[in-house]
Parts: sequence; structure tokens; C-alpha cells
Amino acid sequence: MQDDQDNGESPALDTLEIWNGSSTAESATDEPLATRSAAYDFSGDDSADSGAYQPPLDDDARDSRTFQVADHGVALSPVPPVPPPPIRSSRSSRAKHADSAAARTGDDRFTLRDFAIWCGTPILIVLLVRIFLVGFYEIPSRSMMDTFVPGDRVMTSKIFNLQRGDVVVFKDPNNWLNEERSNAIGGGFLIKRLIGMPGDVVECKGAGQPITINGESSYIRPGVEPSAFPFSVTVTEGHVFVMGDNRSNSADSRYHQNDNDHGLVPIDDVVGTGLAIYWPINHIGLLASHHDVFKDVPDASSGSAS
Repeated sequence: MQDDQDNGESPALDTLEIWNGSSTAESATDEPLATRSAAYDFSGDDSADSGAYQPPLDDDARDSRTFQVADHGVALSPVPPVPPPPIRSSRSSRAKHADSAAARTGDDRFTLRDFAIWCGTPILIVLLVRIFLVGFYEIPSRSMMDTFVPGDRVMTSKIFNLQRGDVVVFKDPNNWLNEERSNAIGGGFLIKRLIGMPGDVVECKGAGQPITINGESSYIRPGVEPSAFPFSVTVTEGHVFVMGDNRSNSADSRYHQNDNDHGLVPIDDVVGTGLAIYWPINHIGLLASHHDVFKDVPDASSGSAS
């Protein structure tokens, strides 16, 4: 075997095993693998052109190549690439980011325009509702007991279709408030119940007698004298006849028959019909119009005049 090495020939390996890409070898001698591997020259002819064709290695050369790779610790799997170092932003790019952050912060601020939208819009809606849809009044007198008592606050609708029995708020038609200042509900308005529509004949035969509309009895507070004196009024076109629920304590259409409208209220002066009591809390509730009380009242000719 020594002669073979002196002649430059490669020694034969006793055993070679290859399993799943791993290689093991056993040598007949105890010579270290590194020494034996170094004895083989795998570089080829130094003078050969690297680009020239090289014949494929035989089995022995391939096995020797495997040992060489294993001996030098070369990994068969590719080495993962090294991640590139983080790119530091330039001063100009940092300034741009700061400007964009400042712009976003500025957009999030609560501006005067936002205040006008979020606060002004609800106020505007309330004002429009108050001006065009509803009215609010305080009751000063006992003329509408027991429907109202002094101090009650009433909400009215400004959109209405008048019917007998409605609680109506109206402008003072002919200085009624000069005679009963305590009955004003504020702003020169009064509140009564609508009894007669245009063409109706509203009358009473005298003390102890009922008040009738076209011959039928009308609504009256229980336990109250209908009228202390007789009267008969034909409601003219464009007017209504009103009375207080507390008939014995109400200066209503009966008491003003000598004025320009004969005690009647022009429909154009009616500003609303009662909806509900909203204050005090223990009086809160919807208002009853008692339309059912007048359901048997026959319609009268609206062409008659007093």
C-alpha cells in the first residue's frame, strides 16, 4: 500500500455508505480523515482552462468529493440571505412626516365651524318648531277649570282643523283683556273651548237651562250652572263661539255680544289648539277635546247671520 502512495495513485477506500444525502466512510487504517482527504488532489490540472470541458467524475472521485465537502464543513443547503440594514430616513423625509402628522392633528381639532354645526343646528331646529309648529302658554285664571288650573303650562299645535270641543288659543279680538286682565295667558292671548262653528245657533233659555247648539246640549263642566242669563247667538261665517269650561267664572263670547264681532272670535285670530299639559309634572297629560259630546249636533247652514 505504501508503494501505491509513492506512485501517486489514490488509495482505495474500504467501505463507503451514502444514505439520505449523508456520507460515512470507514478506513482500514487509523489515519485521520483530514490527513487522508488532504492527500487527494481534486483541483485538477492548474494549467487547464477553467472554461474547457471536464469529463464527469467516476464513482471513486465522486465519493472523494463528498468526503472533501464534509471535511471542510460546507453546508449543502443554501445560506439564507442577510437582511439589508434599515434605511435611515433623511432629514427632509422626517420633516415631511412631521408636516403630515401636524396636518392630521389640525384636522382633528374642534373648530368654530364644527361648533356652529353641532350646536347651531339643534337650536335652529328648536326655533323652527317653536315658530311654526307649537306654542307654549301658562294658564293664569280659573275660567277653564277643571281642564286647567292656574299655573298649568300648555303646549298647543299651530297646525289644526277646528272642530267643536277643541281647546283654542286666540288673540284678543275686541279688547276682552281690558275687562279681564287676569285671564290673559301672556302676549295678548286667551284660551277657551270652541262651542259653535260658523252657522251654528248657540243659545240658552236662562238660569238652570242647558246650553244648546242647534238644539243639542253642549259640553259643560259637571256641577256648574250653564249660564246665569239667557242668550241666543248665530255664529257668522269666519267666526267661532267660545266659552270657558268653568261657565260661571268665564267672561267669554256670552259677555261680549255688544262688540264689533258680537262676542265671536275670528277664525284668523285662532293661533293654536291645545295638545297637552307639560307642567307641572303631576298634571302632565294630553288634553281631551270631548269631540264625542258634539257628535250628535246637527250641522247648520253657514249662510245665516245674526
